[in-house]
Amino acid sequence: MFTGIVEELGHVTAVETLGDACRFRLRGPVVTDGAKHGDSIAVNGVCLTVVDHEGDEFTADVMAETLKRSSLGALSVGSRVNLERPTAVGDRLGGHIVQGHVDGTGQVLQRTPSEHWEIVKISLPADLSRYVVEKGSITVDGISLTVVEAGADFFTVSLIPTTLDLTTLGHKQPGDPVNLEVDVIAKYVERMLGDRLSSEGTATR
Repeated sequence: MFTGIVEELGHVTAVETLGDACRFRLRGPVVTDGAKHGDSIAVNGVCLTVVDHEGDEFTADVMAETLKRSSLGALSVGSRVNLERPTAVGDRLGGHIVQGHVDGTGQVLQRTPSEHWEIVKISLPADLSRYVVEKGSITVDGISLTVVEAGADFFTVSLIPTTLDLTTLGHKQPGDPVNLEVDVIAKYVERMLGDRLSSEGTATR
């Protein structure tokens, strides 16, 4: 489990195509400190497994399903990536519960700068809009953010200077893809209510 508090802004140093998969080599001195084979590291919000680790770099394999459902397929050598290690039991939950299981992708639609922050508008797939509410949590490229406005096919977030400086969202431009993970609690509630309503409907027939 992750919290959506990015530990460092790393970058891709190599990409190897393996037919229906890719192997990425990524540099991140903070997240590789003490890393070992089999550890998990979130890369732009996608939970990946460390295959190999040498110095301040690690490699991770990405299957076709992950490439299809996330924006990782658009990465190339030099691409910036948000990196986070899993949270440890007893640590502060600085963001919200993040699984590292991307639900879909959106696109940056607009950036509106202010004196001390910036509003970013992001497109929202239709099948995810019901999980996004104003003042609720959403994960964008692995960053835990608060929704400012929730529309039918978009949402906005307000970014402070620290987020702009230390994550990929400081560099994303209109048209760039981002990974989205909605609040998992909303999905569980929907499933439980759906099962309950279905059973009640069956009982009244």
